Amino acid sequence: MSSRWFGPRTSLALILALGLVALGSLGVSLAVLATRPATPEPTPSAGGTGGSASSLEAQMVKVVTAVRPSVVEISTGTGLGSGVIYDQGGDIVTNAHVVGSSTTFTVLLSDGKRLSAVLVGAYTPDDLAVIKVDSPQPLTPARFGNSDKLQAGDFVLAIGSPLGLSSSVTEGIVSFNGRTVSEGDGVALPGLIQTSAPINPGNSGGALVNLAGEVVGIPTLAAAGATSGSTASGIGFAISSKTVKLIAPQLIATGTVTKSNRAALGISAASAVGSSGAPIGVAVVAVTPGGPADSAGIVVGDLITAVADKSTPDLTTLAAVLAGLRPGDRVKVSLISADGASREVSVTLGQLQGS
Repeated sequence: MSSRWFGPRTSLALILALGLVALGSLGVSLAVLATRPATPEPTPSAGGTGGSASSLEAQMVKVVTAVRPSVVEISTGTGLGSGVIYDQGGDIVTNAHVVGSSTTFTVLLSDGKRLSAVLVGAYTPDDLAVIKVDSPQPLTPARFGNSDKLQAGDFVLAIGSPLGLSSSVTEGIVSFNGRTVSEGDGVALPGLIQTSAPINPGNSGGALVNLAGEVVGIPTLAAAGATSGSTASGIGFAISSKTVKLIAPQLIATGTVTKSNRAALGISAASAVGSSGAPIGVAVVAVTPGGPADSAGIVVGDLITAVADKSTPDLTTLAAVLAGLRPGDRVKVSLISADGASREVSVTLGQLQGS
């Protein structure tokens, strides 16, 4: 399981099951149906530095001092989250699940000033959104680094507003770079950074920062026990800066996303279960005219049981499989027709779009 860390005012976490059977869309929009310098001090690398423990501490202080002004607290009226100032124009990147269905927000800057903000756009498949403030004063944009350079063992800091405690900082290391994590509801997030830096309610949308003072990720999820629902210590996930730098400019420019580098079948679908209640595949409930599935002969009522030779017993699994593929990939799709006949078609995957 995983927990999305958007902190409601009651400080209760929203727990989401990794294998949740859900209704969603896998068509054009998946969301239709979630370091140590010695003297002289060396230049920090993208992931960390070398040197003594005392200078590591000094470097952390330096990074926190530099990055805090770029991290804000976001209030939707029903909950709290975090955001990162993206540019001097007042654009702030955060998680789509932080903004939810809200279109207006209150933003708390690190200096205590409060500003009003409006929604620019959200892209649910990558759980990213942009809001905009009209600030009478210059804002301090964060520096976004190259998340591809992160390695397991690199030091990172998570800065945000857990439990409404703005400008809070936790530290840890990168555990893995490139996880695919299913949120349920037909949403799977590829290329996530796994970190041991504690991610708490309200951290969502904040900054995961390396010791060069660069934002390398946006914290979004914390792992949770499959049965207890309690968070697993030291297992958190952040959306990579690579993804942020692809999606955020599109949202700023047009409010939507047309180039996601995410594969799509061009269908709306729902998990299907058999008479025993066990999942048996993904039922096609709508097909985008002229889309990849339509061109391959997939029709409403078909049951998708495998894509690219990987079993797809439910919508969440199908989302995870597609997250590992790219637009233009030609893959085999195994189907059971409404009359019970099995068949296999070849599909050239399209681009997941929409907001």
